[in-house]
Amino acid sequence: MIITFLGTGTSQGIPVITCKCPVCQSVDYRDKRLRTSAFIEVDNSNFVIDTGPDFRQQMLRENINQLDAVLFTHEHKDHVAGLDDIRSFNFYQKKDMPVYGSKQVLNALKKEFAYAFAPVKYPGVPQITLNELNNGTQTINGIEVLPIQVMHYKMPVFGFRIKDFVYITDANYISEEEKEKMKGAEVLVVNALQKEDHISHFTLDQALELIQEIKPKKAYLTHFSHRLGKHADISLELPDNVELAYDGLKIELGDKNIEL
Repeated sequence: MIITFLGTGTSQGIPVITCKCPVCQSVDYRDKRLRTSAFIEVDNSNFVIDTGPDFRQQMLRENINQLDAVLFTHEHKDHVAGLDDIRSFNFYQKKDMPVYGSKQVLNALKKEFAYAFAPVKYPGVPQITLNELNNGTQTINGIEVLPIQVMHYKMPVFGFRIKDFVYITDANYISEEEKEKMKGAEVLVVNALQKEDHISHFTLDQALELIQEIKPKKAYLTHFSHRLGKHADISLELPDNVELAYDGLKIELGDKNIEL
């Protein structure tokens, strides 16, 4: 399994428009963050988790030419806004794109992209097949995917476990029952917005506490605000088994090793 971090920034991305803070003015390429998304290659199947506003740019940057399904965590704009650009995969692969999400997410997509679901469609609109996810294991393109229910303030959000990989974004609470689904994973990805308390996201300390509780072999942090700090500075504060993800980072999970 190969995971590519397509984007690791929060809803505004980094740099933030008009911002002159040290993070937004940084020349370190790791401080340039598109909206959070991930690309997963597993057993000849390719999945994207979330299609934010930067989806087109991310697909072009990583030269992604096969996409078998889109998994949505939740319906906020920074996670769904780029869905229209799956048209290119429709044309290239000559088939509809299977999209997976909760009932709440699917209803939001039908409203946000109403033209794609109209009874009489305008030529060239995205061709999408909607598939509702529940809170149990699903088989998607031959791959077992286990949704993990987390909370983003009062909004239900799905994280996902695929084999020994767990991906959680936009969360500030996970029940003990849902944490059980995460245990035993080799790699855990979790959001860490900033150091200060936030109403709907884990802080850096809260994310580190979760990692310590779940005890993955390796953990990566994602979904950062420019308020967190520079990549190079924050990296020095982290435990040995925890890293800040950055746009374009690839990790590989094998039978025995995790390779960067």
